[in-house]
Amino acid sequence: MSLFEHTKTYLSTRSLRRSINRDIHQMAKRVAKAASKADERKTVLSFNASTRITGLSLNAAFAMLTGWSLRLQGARVLNFVCQYGMTRCVMGTDTGDVYQVPPCQKCLAQSAAIYHRSTVRKFIYSSNEDLAKLLQNTSLSDLRHLRFEDLPLGDLCLPSMRWILRRHHLIDDEPTRVLYRHFILSAYKVAMQFDWQVITETPVAVMVFNGMLFPEATARWIARLRGIPVYSHEVGLRPNSAFFTEGEATAYQVDIPADFQLSPAQDAQLDDYLSKRFKGDFSMAGIQFWPEMTGLDTALVARMESFKQVVPIFTNVIFDTSQPHANVVFRDMFAWLNKVLKVIKAHPETLFVIRAHPDEARPGKASQESVADWVSEKGVDHLPNVVFVGSDDYFSSYEMIQRAKFVMIYNSTIGMEASIMGAPVLCAGKARFTQLETVYFPRSSSEYMDTLERFLTEDDVQSPDEHRINARRFLYYQLFRTSLSFDHFIEPDGIWPGFVRLKDFAPEDLLPANSPTLRVISEGLLHGGEFLLPED
Repeated sequence: MSLFEHTKTYLSTRSLRRSINRDIHQMAKRVAKAASKADERKTVLSFNASTRITGLSLNAAFAMLTGWSLRLQGARVLNFVCQYGMTRCVMGTDTGDVYQVPPCQKCLAQSAAIYHRSTVRKFIYSSNEDLAKLLQNTSLSDLRHLRFEDLPLGDLCLPSMRWILRRHHLIDDEPTRVLYRHFILSAYKVAMQFDWQVITETPVAVMVFNGMLFPEATARWIARLRGIPVYSHEVGLRPNSAFFTEGEATAYQVDIPADFQLSPAQDAQLDDYLSKRFKGDFSMAGIQFWPEMTGLDTALVARMESFKQVVPIFTNVIFDTSQPHANVVFRDMFAWLNKVLKVIKAHPETLFVIRAHPDEARPGKASQESVADWVSEKGVDHLPNVVFVGSDDYFSSYEMIQRAKFVMIYNSTIGMEASIMGAPVLCAGKARFTQLETVYFPRSSSEYMDTLERFLTEDDVQSPDEHRINARRFLYYQLFRTSLSFDHFIEPDGIWPGFVRLKDFAPEDLLPANSPTLRVISEGLLHGGEFLLPED
């Protein structure tokens, strides 16, 4: 791109961003004018510092729109907002230079737009000499296990360290330790000032983004310590939809009634979704993972047919905030892969197709501890009975599943889809759908390895019909009951994937009477209701 083209793009993007923020300003004024008098008995404390620096991300929009809706109902919404409150934050960290301070001015400018005419409780940074002294010359292991004033600061910050550094196994070097120390110091400051808000404002509920990244994880820990219900939100499975829960948002726990079965109309609705999904026509968090999806090439088909059997292996992104929930049978995904590698070498009659997750090489979020690196380091791609498929290879996994003897996953969603297709699925990590009998999920590593060996040597492996039925039940619930659509209020901003702008709507559209989504969220936050859309 030429300098002229770059300048033109920058100016047009800046103009569009200003237009988006002007729309937020205008709606904020209309909401403030229409809002009922705040009832202090219905105080909700909201915190989502890890959603963005500039722009309006999906999760920032979910919190903003929810806050507006609650105010229109007479609730008192307090927004806990960073005002130079962290020496390093998750979104503002420069991993290439951990000594670089966050771009606070840009963040503050965006906060001014998002929280216009809203009640804000700002938090600022001040050092704690005792904690700073304790952190001097600390090893990575000491940082990982550090507690201070009964706060498990090392544990609270660990998912953020893994997420921002794009790796599960942290490198014990000075930049990593420096960043960890900054996160711990910042988490402590969040804890002290958020605790003050909880004590003095006595909220009926706390609403945070994600609940795993250290600012919100710390706030969540404090709220629970004080006995305040705390709810977290993440993107839902459908476009422009949110998932709210009192549990772990990144675990996507769903309570499905034991007697729930799909009606013919619900079956048809799910089939319509799946027909698009199986063609690669889907997105999550505004990201279109498959720009295209091609069929299996003739060379791969010929290679499959030269082996006795084919077993695909689907991996995950190791640093994702869902992974701590998955690691219950194996220590982590690579510990599982290392075990599986021994089995691969012992079964030359089987072609194993190892597929990297499409998000592993996403620009700006590429994994620094990838399956591709593991394959290269271990020489897996040189084994005669292995095909490695990189994250940027867009051929259809579903066609491969149809040719497979059985499917191996860690905790990837494609395991649930494979069960729906009738394929036997052997799962190594706890997944959102393993709460139901949807896949084969051994409860120990030894049981898993025994099951894998049995599946490879048996003449035929079958998937019980209950796996397919339960997978359909779970997916329907996740799509049409727990994915709370904000589609009436937001649309893609045309600048960044996963960022949005406001549509044209009236303030009264945000009232529970006019929005099923906001009715469900309001009932959940204010009265402890389930975050489920009605069945109709």
